[in-house]
Amino acid sequence: MRDHQAEQAELRGDCERCFGLCCVALPFAASADFAVDKAAGTPCRNLREDHRCGIHARLRQSGFTGCTVYDCFGAGQQVSQVTFGGRDWRTGPKADARRMFEVFPVVRQLHELLWYLTEALALPAARPVRAELDEALQKTRALAAGTPEDLAGLDVAAHRQEVNVLLLRTSELARAGTKGRKKDRRGADLMGARLRGADLRGASLRGAYLIAADLTGADLRGADLIGADLRDADLTGADLTGAFFLTQPQLNAARGSAGTRLPGSVARPGHWTAQV
Repeated sequence: MRDHQAEQAELRGDCERCFGLCCVALPFAASADFAVDKAAGTPCRNLREDHRCGIHARLRQSGFTGCTVYDCFGAGQQVSQVTFGGRDWRTGPKADARRMFEVFPVVRQLHELLWYLTEALALPAARPVRAELDEALQKTRALAAGTPEDLAGLDVAAHRQEVNVLLLRTSELARAGTKGRKKDRRGADLMGARLRGADLRGASLRGAYLIAADLTGADLRGADLIGADLRDADLTGADLTGAFFLTQPQLNAARGSAGTRLPGSVARPGHWTAQV
């Protein structure tokens, strides 16, 4: 059995090995998440010459909450150190910089798929589709390791759809073993929903809108949370043991407490309350 937590550890952003790509390549608009507008390919005003954030320790207080809920899944160091061989966009040819900013979001999507596939392969219930999952993992790795030209021409949406079919089948197999009624709330509009103490064991919450939902004390054991929008959702005291396809950015966008029970693949966000 592969050590999926060790493999997923490699799919976390390592700013020490990146040239601040998320702070340059991606655009954002002035909103509750960002204090100012920024165009794609333009360095954030808070990015220092050493590619570090000048306000990293106070992003939330400075109006850049959006930055605290973002993770590149290791795409930053992959593009910086592998795809472009350690060439800095600041000092290299402008054409290289433009291409670097173009392929970074592509690799980020591929690395997110690698996160899901790695987790899927570790699920005991996925045995019937394990060979297909492993094949998809190898293919996705190969695509992520492609040349800048290959990545720029990749139809990443088509590949995501191909992988999603497998992830959906994996979800069905994993949730089939959960006792009780397994709710299908895929893509459901649950914004602000009152779900305090709700029994959501084995539920499919794929792509569900749970923005500002009250999930205090909810039972989410064995739930599929891929793509669920948990912005400002209250997970205080909730049980997410065994929940799968949950990412760190999703948790960082939510609220929770010391009493929130989490899968081992994610860490408790630092801004969550200490209360149980």
